[in-house]
Amino acid sequence: MNTNKLKAYAPKARLAFMDAVKKRAAVLGIYENKISEATTQGTDTLIEGRIFTRKQGQQRQQLVKRIEALGGGKDGYNQFINEMAFTWFNRFTAIRFMEVNGYLDHGFRMLSKEKGAEFGQGFEILAHAADVAEDLGLNKADIVEMLLAGDKEEDLYRVLLLAQCHQLSKIMPFMFEKLDDATELLLPDNLTKTDSILKELVNDVPEDNWREIEVIGWLYQFYISEHKDAVIGKVVKKEDIPAATQLFTPNWIVKYLVQNSLGRQWLATYPASELKDKMEYYITPAEQSDEVITQLKAITPTSIDPEQIKVLDPACGSGHILVEVYEVLREIYLERGYRLREIPELILTKNIYGLDIDDRAAQMAAFAVLMKAREDDRRIFSRVEDNHIKLNIHAIQSTEHININKLWSDLDLDDNKQAGSMDDLFAEPQIETAESSTENQQYLDLLQYLKAQFIDAKNLGSLVEVNSQYYSVLSDFKTKLQEKEQNSNPTIRNASETLLPIVSQALVLATKYDVAVANPPYMGAKGMSTAIKNFAKNNYPNSKSDLFAMFIERGFKWLKEQGYNSMVTMQSWMFLSSFEKMREDLLAKSTIETMVHMGNGVMKIAFGTNAAIFRNSHIKEYLGSFSYCENDDIASNGSPKEFPVKNDRLKNAASDNFKKIPGSPIAYWLKTATREAFIKGESFESIATPRQGLGTGNNARFTRYWWEINNSRLIRHCTSRSESVDSGGKWFPYTKGGGFKKWFGNEIDVVNWENNGEEIRQALKGMNPNIPRSEEHYFKEGITWGLITSANFSARFCKAGAIFDVGGSKAMPSNENIWAILGFLNSKLSGVFLKTLNPTLNFQVGDLKKLPILDLKSQRCFEPLVKQAVAISENDWNSKEISMDFKQNVMMGGSSTSLKSNWQEITHRFKDQTESLLHIEETLNNNLINLYNLNNELSSSVPLEQISLESNPYYMYSLPEEDDDTVSRFVSDHCSSMISYAFGCMMGRYSLDRKGLVYAYSGNQGFKELVAEGAYKTFPADDDGIIPLAAEEWLFDDDATSRFRDFVKTAWGEDHLQENLDFVAESLCLDAIKPKKNESSMETIRRYFSTQFYKDHLKTYKKRPIYWLFSSGKEKAFECLVYLHRYNESTLARMRTEYVTPLMGKLETQHSVLTESRTNASSTEQRRIDKELKSIEKKQSELRAFDEELKHLAEMKISIDLDDGVKVNYGKFGNLLADVKAIHGKKPEELK
Repeated sequence: MNTNKLKAYAPKARLAFMDAVKKRAAVLGIYENKISEATTQGTDTLIEGRIFTRKQGQQRQQLVKRIEALGGGKDGYNQFINEMAFTWFNRFTAIRFMEVNGYLDHGFRMLSKEKGAEFGQGFEILAHAADVAEDLGLNKADIVEMLLAGDKEEDLYRVLLLAQCHQLSKIMPFMFEKLDDATELLLPDNLTKTDSILKELVNDVPEDNWREIEVIGWLYQFYISEHKDAVIGKVVKKEDIPAATQLFTPNWIVKYLVQNSLGRQWLATYPASELKDKMEYYITPAEQSDEVITQLKAITPTSIDPEQIKVLDPACGSGHILVEVYEVLREIYLERGYRLREIPELILTKNIYGLDIDDRAAQMAAFAVLMKAREDDRRIFSRVEDNHIKLNIHAIQSTEHININKLWSDLDLDDNKQAGSMDDLFAEPQIETAESSTENQQYLDLLQYLKAQFIDAKNLGSLVEVNSQYYSVLSDFKTKLQEKEQNSNPTIRNASETLLPIVSQALVLATKYDVAVANPPYMGAKGMSTAIKNFAKNNYPNSKSDLFAMFIERGFKWLKEQGYNSMVTMQSWMFLSSFEKMREDLLAKSTIETMVHMGNGVMKIAFGTNAAIFRNSHIKEYLGSFSYCENDDIASNGSPKEFPVKNDRLKNAASDNFKKIPGSPIAYWLKTATREAFIKGESFESIATPRQGLGTGNNARFTRYWWEINNSRLIRHCTSRSESVDSGGKWFPYTKGGGFKKWFGNEIDVVNWENNGEEIRQALKGMNPNIPRSEEHYFKEGITWGLITSANFSARFCKAGAIFDVGGSKAMPSNENIWAILGFLNSKLSGVFLKTLNPTLNFQVGDLKKLPILDLKSQRCFEPLVKQAVAISENDWNSKEISMDFKQNVMMGGSSTSLKSNWQEITHRFKDQTESLLHIEETLNNNLINLYNLNNELSSSVPLEQISLESNPYYMYSLPEEDDDTVSRFVSDHCSSMISYAFGCMMGRYSLDRKGLVYAYSGNQGFKELVAEGAYKTFPADDDGIIPLAAEEWLFDDDATSRFRDFVKTAWGEDHLQENLDFVAESLCLDAIKPKKNESSMETIRRYFSTQFYKDHLKTYKKRPIYWLFSSGKEKAFECLVYLHRYNESTLARMRTEYVTPLMGKLETQHSVLTESRTNASSTEQRRIDKELKSIEKKQSELRAFDEELKHLAEMKISIDLDDGVKVNYGKFGNLLADVKAIHGKKPEELK
């Protein structure tokens, strides 16, 4: 099914239905902020001057009570509107499905005219209104009268529609409420008009889609999608749990889950069954050893009665899984000789059970299963009505507002002639109950038990436990309640109707099943409410980290011995340390029969998932069938191109072998030699002391990029905490992980650890943990890595002097082992072992602790190679401006005065560096592969894109091979970096006379002293730290472009000046900017400064720029860059007097010159002049507004504190600065 149109329609429908229901509620005087008073006059009810019948007034009061039950106020109202809109959406989708498939008893369409007809062409039911009147329980004469009136079409249609709903309530009371239901008051208006909410339902969803019951589930999924997006990432309220956790399961996964559990059970007993050929996703069990075959024979029944099979979906959603269960059961019944027409009722009443936390989802699940039954039995609706068939599919209800004693008294099982009404159903006062008979007392005890168990059911859903010992008494009590439901006494009848859902859902939970199959809710601890967290901690300590894991554990409690627990969930339970005890328990008590492991995106979510079928018993050495599927394996129809997917992870594996690996990960693809390494190796933990580091609890407050702060307050080489205190510094290097980078680098962060972290310690009080972690290892030499990565694992040498973060964890091997350990971590072996322990994108400390280290003494001989790798990588890292040890741009290091020649020399050096490091890594791999005896599993080769040097274009651009575009981009990027360095020299950050950082203090303090010392003798730095960016040469004499030309002349000499400028311009046009015809090199460079330089600067400095772009606006009348570290309270005033005011004069002069020259110009020349004049006038207008704001802020003498960071300081200058939102996160007007 192509779901694109469903995806487009359903979210819009949700808003449209909510709006329509709000309008109907307003007619009834029900608003978000108030509920108008209703008064009774005779037989009428008056609301805001509008007249309603007394019955309508009573129904309206039911709606008001519902809002109050939901908490009242704005939240209660909005939840109520959402419920009512969803209710009518469900009803209309149900009717549309039934009319398209010809399932409405009268045979006419309710929402359209005929097959393929669009909305607006009429309604078939209106043309046959008189014919169907009596079938729908209406007075035919009244209908004829409305038809003859000629102007009653809308009224007539509403009457017919409500009558249809009333008729359907007899067979589907779960979706269509009984007669006189109050929700009919909220049936939207204008159903027959051109703006009807039915228009898109009929026109936008292709009619062919309605022929598949799957459409109901997809519509539900997309209907709640925007609500889901709104609540994801927050603590989820109980009313939002359905939206936050619902996920429609792709059809092929549903088939896999059902066919390999229900179907597998049948085939185990009847191996020759033809059912196998009808199940396309069934996995034939692997060939087993004689010992396993003996175990299987002992536990496999010799026969199965289809009527005794029970299957539960405890999180049934819209019923997709239950529909597949129905189809497999139908084939089983047919195989045993049952007649087709008798099968549906048997399946509905004896085999299928479903629960869901969401009322609307359960409605659709029951509807979907009933429609499936209708395919096989044209008379199923009448059977349901005549035989009072009740489906075993329920929305779990809470007992929070139910008064058990009151209901027990009203129920009157002991015939004490109790009278009562529904008015006090939810009242709190307790009522004295007469002494019950012994038999009936057990029912009262049961109700008290159920009251306690289901008190928080709308939070916990099917996780609520009902002890199976109550099965018999629940079954008996349900029968009694069904009898009482027919009682003539309304009090007794209403009490039984209230209690029946609670008892029915309890009976489902107390039953034992052959199969539990589900796509359970996914919700991590961050989204859990306190109630769910406490429940999880007390009841599911091994799986408390996520709801889906709790459901896996809960699944076994529903099962008979040898039953099947079949669930599709996130993959995290397979690997993460937080689920280690859960895995150990599963592997000890159950058997994985088959599993499909799925990569990110296969289920249309950004997580890895798996579909696993567990047997509820442990079969020693049983070989399960495992396969792996990723996005590329999925065809355009959403199903695998082949199944199972044939790749290197298509394996048969015994679950018992997983226990031999530390942490018991479900590493089904593992070969023997790899597994042996874990058994024989020494643990990484015993050698290297891996630890998580400091979690500040508020990185925005306590961490910065090192270039943001006053460099004099950064202390880099402490070796202990006491030394850090003695230094008096505030900021210290902070390793935070970062992207894929081996050997050295990613050192750009600093942390406020002033006075031994005094501020952080104070902030951590009351948090978990409430103290900094691993303090004894701060400032020590070690090995660090990133917690989260998008690719392969990488480790880096970290010199003494840094604190480490949670995301940049650290290991501290002894001095004699550090190089060997670093070499091992950056080898291909560590990747294999880590992906065994945890193939997610997170590399936890707990995973590294379990790495197997073999013959460490032998590995120490690799020390020279590892040291050389670190040296190459450190030198490479320090060629970047964002390195703390950056000395000068690589383009400055050539032996020639020709930039082109230098670049050729540099690229040769880059290639040599890359090849040297490649050789080192492959040599290390080869030696370690031999040591670990993994020759048959791994090759020593390393892809060039994994040689993580800035001088390696394969790595820089993540490309497997180089092409012309890569070469062009590489030279262009390096020219941009050289321009950035040149600009730094202009600003005084760098100098041609001194290597490395020259000035990065605060407020321009100490700058004059550096000038006096001759720090900028060769190429003078700008005297005020303000450099204009001019689009035209005549505007400023000392703009960035002019200064750059002077820099090139100074650095490489005048002889090659034009050649070097040409090289820069040509290089920029290869990638940074697009080439322009008839443009000189200086014009190209000027265009780069004007349009692209600042964008590149933001990218290089990760949206924390050190050069700030002051801009008058989109006309670019005036733009300049100010060096953050040289900004002071007089900077804005100087900007105005030295640059803006003179510029205003130049523009006025230019305008006068052009105006004068226009007088004697040709018509062609006049048009050119007019265009230029218009441009100048726009700039003048923009510049005047800029000047006004600049004057205002200059008078304020704004100061900045570099410790606050760029983000905070950048937001202080209103509209004067460009890209405020990109840097601060808010627009200038939002910061006022």
